[in-house]
Amino acid sequence: MKLNRYYIGLLASISLLTSCAQPSKYIDRGNYIAKIVPNKQESSDCVKYLVMHYTALDDDKSFKVLTAGKVSSHYLIPTHPMKIDEKPVIYSLVDEQQIAWHAGVSQWGDATSLNRCSIGIEIVNLGYRDNGKFRYWYPYTADQIVTISAVMKDIIQRHDIEPQNVLGHSDIAPQRKVDPGPLFPWERLAKQGIGAWPDEQSVNFYLAERDPSEPVDIANFQKLLSEYGYQTPNSGVLDNKTQKVVKAFQMHFRVTNANGIPDAQSEAILKALIQKYKT
Repeated sequence: MKLNRYYIGLLASISLLTSCAQPSKYIDRGNYIAKIVPNKQESSDCVKYLVMHYTALDDDKSFKVLTAGKVSSHYLIPTHPMKIDEKPVIYSLVDEQQIAWHAGVSQWGDATSLNRCSIGIEIVNLGYRDNGKFRYWYPYTADQIVTISAVMKDIIQRHDIEPQNVLGHSDIAPQRKVDPGPLFPWERLAKQGIGAWPDEQSVNFYLAERDPSEPVDIANFQKLLSEYGYQTPNSGVLDNKTQKVVKAFQMHFRVTNANGIPDAQSEAILKALIQKYKT
């Protein structure tokens, strides 16, 4: 067993927090271990969606906030998960069959209030900082990325979650949220069979030799976003709300230029996704 001072202290704190309820236990799920932190919530209706978040807090504060009762998630992945028998340990804060309050006001396709039918995973990450001109995004650690892959793959397989329903918080609440941010490894995960990703051949077909930065029709782009699942204005105008949705889409599928401006490359990616997952 590999332990460091930080996790010895954290586990001691967790023990104090939970000793009045019942002893914590560990569940081995193959490629990772879930440490159960007792917490009773309402029963969930179903599990159709997997939603990824970052905490925007450090490890200690993340755990305290997510166990205080106002907000919650099913799982919390630390900055550097401790290991037992070489397997990373994450915190199971809410049973998968119960509701965790992680999504808030949210929508994907026709589904609203996704708390009732989703599993939420919070990852300890500080999010970003602005210096007035630029936004610096904090990267995920290598340990986290390995753990994220194992946990997501396991949950998706057990609940038979469709690729297009593996989402970021910003996908389901683009007017309010930007997590898990542009540094979340969506493409890398998709190569492991986790989540949605467009086929390069289809993207090239829909790009049709246009300049990737070529402007596109706003009304049509809004329609395509809605068809894929995003809650999008139908104004035909690139207003602030539309830009936030476009940016959420780009942070997931086109991180090289996530500026909130629809262009030919973004349109080609969106059409390729619709062809692959919606037809």
